[in-house]
Amino acid sequence: MHQHKRQGLLRSRTVLAVGIAVVLGGAALAAPSAIAGDDGEIWEVKQPQSSSGALTATVALNGSGALTLAVRRGGDTALQPAPLGLVTDKADLTSGLKPKGRSDRTVTEDYTATTGKRLQREARMTETQLSFTGAKGDRMDLVVRVSDQGVAYRYVLPDAKDGTVRREASAFQLPGNAKAWLTKYHVAHEQHYSESTASGAAGGSFGYPALFQTGKSYVLLSESGVSGSYVGSRLTHKSGSGRYAVDFAQGNVSIDGPLTTPWRAAVLGDLQGIAQSTFTDDLAPASRIKDTSWIRPGKVAWSWLAGGKEVQRSLEAQKKFVDYSSAHGWPYTLVDDGWAGEKWMPELVKYASSRGVKILAWMRWDDLETAAERDIVLARMNHLGIAGVKIDFIGSESQKRFKWYDEVLKATADHKLLVNFHGSTVPNGMQRTWPHVMTLEAVLGAEYRKGGPTAGDVATYPFTRNVVGSMDYTPMALQRNSHPHSTAAELALSVVIESGMQHFAGSLETYAKHPEMERFLAQVPTVWDETRLVSGRPGNGATVARKSQDRWFLGSYLTGAAHTERAPLTFLGGGRRLVEMVRDGKDGLVRETRRVNSGDTLNVQVPAKSGFVAVMCPDKPDVKTCYRPAKGGKG
Repeated sequence: MHQHKRQGLLRSRTVLAVGIAVVLGGAALAAPSAIAGDDGEIWEVKQPQSSSGALTATVALNGSGALTLAVRRGGDTALQPAPLGLVTDKADLTSGLKPKGRSDRTVTEDYTATTGKRLQREARMTETQLSFTGAKGDRMDLVVRVSDQGVAYRYVLPDAKDGTVRREASAFQLPGNAKAWLTKYHVAHEQHYSESTASGAAGGSFGYPALFQTGKSYVLLSESGVSGSYVGSRLTHKSGSGRYAVDFAQGNVSIDGPLTTPWRAAVLGDLQGIAQSTFTDDLAPASRIKDTSWIRPGKVAWSWLAGGKEVQRSLEAQKKFVDYSSAHGWPYTLVDDGWAGEKWMPELVKYASSRGVKILAWMRWDDLETAAERDIVLARMNHLGIAGVKIDFIGSESQKRFKWYDEVLKATADHKLLVNFHGSTVPNGMQRTWPHVMTLEAVLGAEYRKGGPTAGDVATYPFTRNVVGSMDYTPMALQRNSHPHSTAAELALSVVIESGMQHFAGSLETYAKHPEMERFLAQVPTVWDETRLVSGRPGNGATVARKSQDRWFLGSYLTGAAHTERAPLTFLGGGRRLVEMVRDGKDGLVRETRRVNSGDTLNVQVPAKSGFVAVMCPDKPDVKTCYRPAKGGKG
């Protein structure tokens, strides 16, 4: 979201293995088998795959009829018991609950994504549904899912007709001394991350995702499957406590028939498991777009940080960025705020099309506020030949605004327009359900010159914000001299940060000054077959390997002092590889060539706050370079 702009203008297969059940209130539910205790009952839900670090969720009902949930990873407690339940205008479903039934199933979903850490996904989860009645007889179902990546739960009010959800009792309980990486809540999620402890963090509201370390385990808290039937949430905390409670971000929830809440999700594992997780996508509803052949991610030439509105209003300037995209195989050019009053857009689209480039166009959210506006504006985009829209200044996580998301997502899909949300919510599984969403901002990104991201912020994103979906950080704007790291570190963000559309923000002069940057950006993809965290720690740095076909791309972003960075290459598998690496040199970026095996370690001398990139391809007698520019454009 521009900090200084005006405030105006899949395929899926599901296999369900369901256990023996009895009928309760029209739903199939087993007798409520549980472990009886002195003070209540306990139910355990375990991940389908057994391993030494297997996850187990424990739901407990105490003598007062109040529910809690805790999580173990292997033999260690990852999340301590924390309350569950919700309160409506008709019933308090946080205590006085009585168990009425249980059903279990294994959910296996194979699906193909259009963006993210890997395109082919398989989610296997154990699901347990526990049914309860409150003191007045109102029914509430608690649905718990456990996979090898995390634990999630949500509530179902199957008999609801109308009314209001006033609050949830939902919370997560961390040990007080757990390390914490938290960002203060902001409706557009554009705040710094800070490191503290679970109990030592200041009181107040925090945004998603929130990361904690408890012993050998990491826990990333977020939500998934938010829609217009509910409201966005945040975490509230009292200093001195390890409890983080789920709180509605804006207003209450209006009930209009049977209600299913969003998932309260905890991604759990070691640091590699966190960074490589697709759990929040796995929980989300399946794709609502049957034919995704028109959805094409890619690199974008974005000129806002190279001149602001003046460049957006200039046809000749935009043609130069189109020429650059064409010459370097970038399929898109984005025209940002300022173009709407100009009459040359048809000419630019025609010019770009002749050069194999498609145009993306910026607009405000309220340009699409009503159904009538959407019909007119999106039809105009189609008539102009626009390939996608950047929708900005959304600025709310109320139920009303999530209904707007639902409507806009369907409308843009119907018009076959790609989408980039700015000033927005976090992805929350949106990109699985609506795979034409290429990226979302929801981050303190490179647009900010003053008060912008620190190197520590950037080094935290691979373990927090970017875990839950594509992140439009907009790197490469070296002309602003506001980046908190070296040129090679900036280049590494093209790999370290995942975004279905990478909006590269450099000026044409900047690219010309850095030919090795140009060469690498011409070939780096924006979609991936595999992703591996090679090494790193939140706030310190991340070395990430991503595979596209037969090539691996390596990006290393580091915040510390000058040192020799060591990157084990075990992810390569069998066979010898040719490596072309780009790092900081005395007079700019330099490229080096090496040959390695998977048992080798790549040792790289890096200055302070630096990094490097590398591309690795099979080493064959006739192969002298890994260079293979991406397709796109006619350059």
